[in-house]
Amino acid sequence: MTSAHLGDGPPAVERHSGSYDPQTGPHDPHGDPFLRTRFAVPTRPDTFLRRERLARHLDGAARTPLTMVNGSAGAGKTLLVADWVAGHPEQPVAWLTTDTDGQGAGMFWAYLLQALRTCGVPLPDDIASPADANRVGDALPARLAAHLGGRDRPVVLVLDEFDRVTAPEIAAQLDFLLRHSAPGLRLVLVTRTEPLLPLHRYRAAGELTEIRDAELAFTPDEAARLMEAHGLRLSPAAVRGVVERTRGWAAGLRLCALAAEEAPDPELCLKEFEADRSAVADFLLAEVLKRQDDGTQELLLRVSVLDRFGPRLANAVTGRADAEAVLARLHRGNAFVQHVGHGVYRLHPLFAEILRAHLRMRRPGLEPELHRRAAACLRTAGALPAALEHGAAADDWEFTATALADDLALGQFFTGPRADILDALFSRMGPRGGDGPAPELVRAAARLSRGDLAGGAARLRRARQRLRDSGGPADMTDTAAARMGCALLDALVARLSGAPGRAEDAVREAETLRALLPAGLLDRHPEFFALLLDHLGSARLWAGDFAGARAALTRAAATGPGTPATALPREDALARLALLDVLQGWPGRAERRARAALAETERSGIARPASSGVERLVLAAVAVERGDLLGQARALLDTAGESHPALRDPVLEAGRALVAARLYLARGEPGAAWKAVEPGVQADAVSPWARGETALVAAAADLADGRPQDAVTLLPEVPRDQPACAVGAARVLLAAGRPEAAVRLLDRAGVDEHAGPAVTVRATLVRAGAADRAGDRALARRLVAHAVAEAHREGLRRPLAEAGSWIRPYLAPAPRHRRPAPPRPTGSPLPPVEELSGRERDVMRRLALAMSTEEIAADLYVSVNTVKTHLKNAYRKLSVGRRSEAVRRARELGLL
Repeated sequence: MTSAHLGDGPPAVERHSGSYDPQTGPHDPHGDPFLRTRFAVPTRPDTFLRRERLARHLDGAARTPLTMVNGSAGAGKTLLVADWVAGHPEQPVAWLTTDTDGQGAGMFWAYLLQALRTCGVPLPDDIASPADANRVGDALPARLAAHLGGRDRPVVLVLDEFDRVTAPEIAAQLDFLLRHSAPGLRLVLVTRTEPLLPLHRYRAAGELTEIRDAELAFTPDEAARLMEAHGLRLSPAAVRGVVERTRGWAAGLRLCALAAEEAPDPELCLKEFEADRSAVADFLLAEVLKRQDDGTQELLLRVSVLDRFGPRLANAVTGRADAEAVLARLHRGNAFVQHVGHGVYRLHPLFAEILRAHLRMRRPGLEPELHRRAAACLRTAGALPAALEHGAAADDWEFTATALADDLALGQFFTGPRADILDALFSRMGPRGGDGPAPELVRAAARLSRGDLAGGAARLRRARQRLRDSGGPADMTDTAAARMGCALLDALVARLSGAPGRAEDAVREAETLRALLPAGLLDRHPEFFALLLDHLGSARLWAGDFAGARAALTRAAATGPGTPATALPREDALARLALLDVLQGWPGRAERRARAALAETERSGIARPASSGVERLVLAAVAVERGDLLGQARALLDTAGESHPALRDPVLEAGRALVAARLYLARGEPGAAWKAVEPGVQADAVSPWARGETALVAAAADLADGRPQDAVTLLPEVPRDQPACAVGAARVLLAAGRPEAAVRLLDRAGVDEHAGPAVTVRATLVRAGAADRAGDRALARRLVAHAVAEAHREGLRRPLAEAGSWIRPYLAPAPRHRRPAPPRPTGSPLPPVEELSGRERDVMRRLALAMSTEEIAADLYVSVNTVKTHLKNAYRKLSVGRRSEAVRRARELGLL
């Protein structure tokens, strides 16, 4: 199949029989007959697709004297114009396919005049064809301009393949003709390159219509209709795939369609289409590559390994110094070299694919070296992602891993949009892909990012050993970035294994090495210290150093605000600050921080499995404290486990177990609570608060089962220097009948001075319970009133619910002087026999909104049966039997 079938030169037939000037006869300046096919409008193949948007664009060209259709080989330029001509049979059109390579101006003008005669435009006797093939005088363009300028109807002159016209004098004469023949001539140039005419003047005057490669490209809808013309009905995904691969290139689409026509599975054929073994390769090699000189061909072959490139990178890969001029020329010539802006170029994907195959055939073994050159150049230029891609393509893993480590970019395995890209890239490295410290560091980071603590720690030890083997203290500056990478991973290993001392050592090492790093390196990677501080804060939190943890996490949360690379450590740090608030008894503040962490996740686009999950754990804990959201707490707790593998540390695991246990205790399931914490959390160091909270859960289970003395035996495990734990221990002592010991413990712990409301409410209730046992009812009532008021401000229900039966008399209003009750106004509703509970009020509020039982259950995260139970109790208390009556009575009583 020849290129004539691909869009720019199909088989030709004459449009008009025409006539010849009697003075010159049917001969060119050489005395040879004119080639009649050069005056013929090309025919369109049966599968040609008329594209109305382009036809309308050409219709608009009637308003401008000059139209230029400029596109690459096979872009469909010629067929587009031929189709437009066929659609306007009333318009006189002179068609000339130029062919003046190595020929002069005389031959060009002789053929142009003959084209006019062939389409029926009469020329006067004073306009004679040139006798000299190489020259033409100024008189001919002037006379022709004067003649055409006097026509009633303009003639359209189409010069196809005008890129073959390279003589400046021809362009100048043509420009003269066009400017002085208006309005009798409209010129249409079909070309692969920018013509030599002064296009800027035509643009400025609004006298130029342009259609270029971008507009010539097929849209997915047009491509689908083209495939249908070939008998192919493809899925939208298959069409999008072939359009993306060909970039809408007309010839590429037609050749793909021809290949798919013969295939048993057209979609599979298009998906697996091998451009280098098809007619596409033959076309591009013949029409584009082989038209270039040997040096340009070599440049194209070598830059085919690059996705995007500027002159500097092209020079580095090719070993040349003139790539800038060559690339600009290729772009102007529509040689499938596209300028994407700012001095950056790219090859058409199909052309690049074919060139790479040709490179492997003509220069076997050269491709890896070209990738190495590109990687080195890009690394020097600071383009790390592209340098890593080329280093991996060269299979040079020592270079690639060193580039990542030296750039202090190991943290990108754990945060930011490049985490998955790095993991996929270095998964190709394999166990033998370099044995230096950098490859081992990268292997360690990759394993730790997947949650493989043992494998990551082993690789990290090997990297440390390789660094020690590589030199002494004199090499510290050269290896500072790699050692910083070791410190970061050491801190992560310490965090995941629950070794706070090791985390402190890692941060001290990083701070020492900081001064040895190149200026500005840390500024480019704010995620490094954000991660380091987050690891340190979590390790301190595990150790029970709440003040130190808060300091480190606060710094981590403030690092690189608005930077996507720091989004994950900022989110995790905020969530763990919220967890600290929960542990210290500040549920309201914890909820606000947890929601801020969720907002950070949503704003940065972090997917849920890639976030920390701690914020959901905190919200579950707050829901338990508020007592009426237990269904919501369960749902939040279930999603808290969907966290980044590198953040599933002992703090998260212990927190999940303890919140689950508290939820079971609130539901009256002490056995399930004990099972939730019984396995414990594996860690190198014991966490005092985790051990203490676990002991308190076990003690609460013993108390619920009627074994108070067994509960007391667990108290030595509870740290007394942490207010929340101290209050929990005091509650156990009170329940075991030792009120004096409970109060003494509270006094020693200084609970009232340092803790949040969830702790102080419980401490106040312990003191109230002790006063009740001592018979001091007035003090007990004052303390309970104070606790209730503080609990109300924070929305806390759980501390009151777990206080025990002794508190009930103090929750009733204080007795007043006995006076006869005033008569109730006629028609005033009687108060309910028994107050509605908080959850019953919640159900009634939703009932008033006309929500169904199922909708109420979904909104409150409870079962339908639970809602029905609450409704039944509310009806009984309100002395009603139906929904409408219940809502009306609740409104009368001011309950809604």
